[in-house]
Amino acid sequence: MTKSKTAQIGSGPSAEGLAKAAGKAGKGRGPAPVHLWNPPFCGDLDMRIARDGTWFYLGTPIGRKELVKLFSNIIRRDGDDYFLVTPVEKVGIKVDDAPFVAVDFEAEGTGRGQRLRFVTNVGDEAEAGPEHPIRVVRDPETGEPSPYILVRTNLEALIDRKSFYRLVELGAHEEREGEHWFGLWSGGKFFPVIPSAELG
Repeated sequence: MTKSKTAQIGSGPSAEGLAKAAGKAGKGRGPAPVHLWNPPFCGDLDMRIARDGTWFYLGTPIGRKELVKLFSNIIRRDGDDYFLVTPVEKVGIKVDDAPFVAVDFEAEGTGRGQRLRFVTNVGDEAEAGPEHPIRVVRDPETGEPSPYILVRTNLEALIDRKSFYRLVELGAHEEREGEHWFGLWSGGKFFPVIPSAELG
C-alpha cells in the first residue's frame, strides 16, 4: 500500500486499540456494518492475512481465535485494498490472497436442486448461489485452479483443497455459450469450473 508508512504501536493505530473499538462497535454479534462507516484513514497496520487464513501481527501469528474473529468482523475491501474499519478509524492491512478460507461445506439435494453451504475459518456461513457466487481462477503457468466463494460484500473465501476435492465429486457437465463446462450447481445457478474438454 502506498497511502502511508506502517503504523507502529505508540505512534498510530494498534491492534489493541482496534480490538477494543471493534468490540464496542460489533458487540460480538457478527460482522459490523463497516459499509456504513467513513472514518479517516489512519495509516497501515503491520497485520497480514496469509493464504491459509492465518492472521499475523508484527510478524507473529495471532493465536487467540476470539481476537481473529473480532478483527474479521471489521474487515472491508475498497478496490484492491483491505482495511480494518471502526466508526472512528480505518487502517490498511495486507491480504496475501483472500481474507477468509472456506474450510468445510454441506451439500443438500442433487443436480439443479443442489445447495452448497460453506463455513469459513472465522465462522461465516454462505450458501452458494446468485448472492454468493463461486468463481475459479487458474494459475496461468500451472493451470492449477483456485476456487473462491463470495462471503460478504467484496470479501471472498478461498475454498480449501480438501473441500474442493469433495466438490469435484458433486460436479456436472453443462453447456454455456456453446461450450461444455464441468461445474457446480447451487442455489439454482451453475458455476463453471473447467472446460469439459480438458477433462478428457
